Amino acid sequence: MKERKKMKWSLVSVISLIFLLQFAAYALADDVGARLAAQFLKKTAITEIDPGMTMEQGLKAQSQFVAYLAKQLGEPVGYKAGLTNPAAQKAFGITQPVRGTLLRKMLLKNGATLEKNPGIRMFAEGDLIVRVGSDKINEAKTKEDALKFLDAVVPFLELPDIPFAANVKITGPALVAINVGARFGVMGDPIPLTTPAGWSDRLTNFTVQLYDEKGAVFSEGKGAALLGDPLNVVLWIRDSLAAEGKRLKKGDLLSLGSITKMMPAKPGTTVKAKFTGLDPKGAVEISASFK
Repeated sequence: MKERKKMKWSLVSVISLIFLLQFAAYALADDVGARLAAQFLKKTAITEIDPGMTMEQGLKAQSQFVAYLAKQLGEPVGYKAGLTNPAAQKAFGITQPVRGTLLRKMLLKNGATLEKNPGIRMFAEGDLIVRVGSDKINEAKTKEDALKFLDAVVPFLELPDIPFAANVKITGPALVAINVGARFGVMGDPIPLTTPAGWSDRLTNFTVQLYDEKGAVFSEGKGAALLGDPLNVVLWIRDSLAAEGKRLKKGDLLSLGSITKMMPAKPGTTVKAKFTGLDPKGAVEISASFK
């Protein structure tokens, strides 16, 4: 009789242990975004991430990641697009761009100096921001319509951080989970879109040159690098939000993606980006220095 009782309790204990282990695994999975964010803020390289993570899981993790970061980096002020060209998408095993969220303290003034070790694996790249002038952009049918509901373009030197250790294979969902690497970015002065006339061509044809620490051109590209037309990225961001039941609002800042190649940001250097053909008044330069 005692033998049976021991066996019964033993079976109950095993079942309970299995349940607890499963519960812990689910809890851990549900909290993955917050755990990644904690490492991101501590500037500790992420050494592993689930290679089978789905895009749905990546988006859920990003929501947690952004909520955790917002406690230190301020409220959301807009969005960023990443992987806005087919070659980059193929490298990450996906077929469309990805979206992250910009927080207020991520955006720095032109000429900003970043303290030592500002991130984990920091880079610099020529980018472009547009500012939403009206929430009517949510009903825009064409690129021309979308342009009417923007009120400024802003030269942008993004300073993304890829927080994974060098030996970690980064998938599209993993990139989404860490908010598409948004860490910092330097903004130039807003260029008003007082009239849409001529801006469609200007946005696709302007050039960005990225200068390395020696003052040599590291990389350059045109606005057309952004899905063939920066306005295509604006509509993609709008539609990707709509698919989640969200809307753009007046004042939102939209970072449209890489125009140049990514350049490693090295300590003791200054990175410059020169925008030609964007501002009707002439070329614009913005920069960031690293201690």
